[in-house]
Amino acid sequence: MMDQMRRLEDLKCVAGARQAGLAVAFDADQRRGQAAGGVPAGEQGAGVAAQIALARRESPAKGSRLLGMAKTLTGMPHTSAAFRSGLLSEWRATLIVKETICLSPEDRAGVDEELAADTGALDGMGDKAITAAVRAAAYRRDPASVARRAARAVAERCVSLRPAPDTMTYLTALLPVSQGVAAYAALARDADTLRSAGDERSRGQVMADTLVERITGIPGGISGVEVQLVMTDRTLLQAGAEPARLPGYGTIPAAWARELALTGGSSKAEAPTPNPAALEELSLWIRRLYTAPGTGELVAMDSKARLFPAGLKRFLQIRDDTCRTPYCDAPIRHHDHIRPWHSGGPTTTGNGQGLCEACNHAKETPGWTAKPVPGPRHTVATTTPTGHTYHSTAPPLPGAAGGSALVTPRPPSLTRGRHATHAPPSLLLL
Repeated sequence: MMDQMRRLEDLKCVAGARQAGLAVAFDADQRRGQAAGGVPAGEQGAGVAAQIALARRESPAKGSRLLGMAKTLTGMPHTSAAFRSGLLSEWRATLIVKETICLSPEDRAGVDEELAADTGALDGMGDKAITAAVRAAAYRRDPASVARRAARAVAERCVSLRPAPDTMTYLTALLPVSQGVAAYAALARDADTLRSAGDERSRGQVMADTLVERITGIPGGISGVEVQLVMTDRTLLQAGAEPARLPGYGTIPAAWARELALTGGSSKAEAPTPNPAALEELSLWIRRLYTAPGTGELVAMDSKARLFPAGLKRFLQIRDDTCRTPYCDAPIRHHDHIRPWHSGGPTTTGNGQGLCEACNHAKETPGWTAKPVPGPRHTVATTTPTGHTYHSTAPPLPGAAGGSALVTPRPPSLTRGRHATHAPPSLLLL
């Protein structure tokens, strides 16, 4: 069994190397076709990485990284050979490319020859050891380029949010090392001070609570920031067990959703008691959204305008949750007509979808088409320039078997105004 596992691992590497070779060949083929079609040189290659991502069932962002890695490997024969023979996995080949991408092709080839991965020189090394070896070799070749790359990295500082198990979340900040160390040291110092004064929370709990308090300015983190919570009337009013959905996070248990809706999410056991004055400033609103019986579809809305109005945008955000491109779970940034407006496509929920910026730009390149497909839930069929078609279906909403759904942000209600369509009389209105 161990021999089979090793052979299968080698096979995965061989398959990954073959995919990399195909990606390079496909990129060259698409660029030739685009050049023949009169596409400007600076725009050639648009949409190629997105097609590779769909074929590999990956996000567009990862598709772009995979194509970049494959093209870079063409100038690194030793790393490429180690990849094809199974000595390097796709991930470790990516690490080598990542650490040498700032170098000139000549210096990159020099690092490749120095490491000679195809001889087994890196065999037995872990990810960190390989990264350290490549980084050291790159610095010896061109220290100035490595230093410039570090300086440019400051511009990539950002904050991100991703789900964690058990209704928790990871709030991550990518910071320059001096700022990150200083922020952590300040939180740790204050936690130690409170613990020594008798605070019964653990050091990690105090640091987390202090971080939230300093960012929001309010103990416990309760503020007037809009948080949309989608849940059925049964979950909220009848202690039903149907899970709710928190846009930007995902599915959450019914009991936790009720607590969030009624208390703002403060935990008596884990967080300080909120300031009463701050609680008075917190407004909790119920925005009414309704699902069609048996399908779980939100009630339709439409507009005569070319651009999606604010209420319709919120509707698409709640229905689609994340980018509708298959395998892409990036946040929605653009609200897109599936059938283009200039081709007669209406501004409606049925002809609208939420996309991230990269996917919307890819969809606008020549050869891409999309159309709504009838089904129990909102479905879009996207066809790429090669003729391959991929389907995307909106995620199920709470209470998909029928009944109404509720959202708890700030007004105005989506069921008001000239763009609104009221729920069918057969549905319960709260």
